[in-house]
Amino acid sequence: MKRITLKFIPGVFLAVIFLLSSCTSAYKVTKSEGTMVAIDSTWDVNPDAEAVALLAPYKAKVDSIMYRVVGTAEMSMDKGAPESLLSNLVADVLRNAAAQVLGKPADMGLINMGGLRNVLTEGPVTTENIYEILPFENSLCVLTMKGVYLKELFNNIAVRHGEGISGVQLLITKDGKLLQGTVGGRPIEDDQLYTIATIDYLADGNDGMTALPQAEKRECPDGATLRGLFMDYVERQTAAGKKITSRLEGRVTVKDE
Repeated sequence: MKRITLKFIPGVFLAVIFLLSSCTSAYKVTKSEGTMVAIDSTWDVNPDAEAVALLAPYKAKVDSIMYRVVGTAEMSMDKGAPESLLSNLVADVLRNAAAQVLGKPADMGLINMGGLRNVLTEGPVTTENIYEILPFENSLCVLTMKGVYLKELFNNIAVRHGEGISGVQLLITKDGKLLQGTVGGRPIEDDQLYTIATIDYLADGNDGMTALPQAEKRECPDGATLRGLFMDYVERQTAAGKKITSRLEGRVTVKDE
């Protein structure tokens, strides 16, 4: 039997495998190797003039959209546990957006730190900035659940040493245990119903939020993506002559031992 070694070349490797598997020769793939190809500015050194000309009108249109300034950030905001300026801001946007379903803000807003992928820097805020921070097609979901499961959700958040929350306060330990949780400053009642505004990804129980699928009711309005909601918020603030801002409020506090 003849043996050959194939090295991975993007876009070619699979075609070669297909050809080998479809032919009747006694060839068998015994080894494959791959390397990472960095897609960076080095590829712009000798651009294909014909391709550049073909794409130019499309690039101009995209740039006119992505580089449009939609607001101004009063300060730089990053994510981070147990609480951060950016996660507080996005959680607030979610909680208030629940008004389109409930007619009022939800009791709680929740966003995972992993869903925030860049820093909102001080100064002009462009459409591109918002896409960089919120690159996923996550949608608003408003959940209704009993207090007993809300306590479980608080435990989920404590284990992860904090997530972006709004409307609630948690006291946790350094090793991720919940000591106390309140909604609007009040203790949780097991049989009372509470509303949580979050994203569909978390509502499905992902990122450790295993309590959320136990909700009694789930409403996810069409077209209400988190990125779109955040964009709307920035534009409304701008129209009102306000800058985008946030603050740390002790929403998640780690008890010193």
